[in-house]
Amino acid sequence: MKTKSFKDLIVWQKAYQLVLEIYKITKEFPKEETYALAQQARRSSISIPSNISEGYGRQYNKEYKQFLAIAYGSLCELETQYLLAVDLKYIKSNSNIELLMKEVGAMLYRMINPIR
Repeated sequence: MKTKSFKDLIVWQKAYQLVLEIYKITKEFPKEETYALAQQARRSSISIPSNISEGYGRQYNKEYKQFLAIAYGSLCELETQYLLAVDLKYIKSNSNIELLMKEVGAMLYRMINPIR
């Protein structure tokens, strides 16, 4: 099946779902973290599907891979922020978020580094 839109990409769909989940859990953060860790986690999570979609809209494969690499970097940043939030006991570990991060990371990695 040929994709007609970035919204057809499973990696984008899962990354989008991850953003929604991050928004839900960051509501539980302490008030003093509203403009710190919560905001950073939201920004890095938004960056993932945003860069996937922007890369998809580019004309050249090299540019697409560059945006996928940026999305992967944002995912790594988000994972660090998530781990901090759990360790600081702002939230409990969330298996759904952990699974989404793992799936999105694996998909992005395969898209950036295809098997030849």
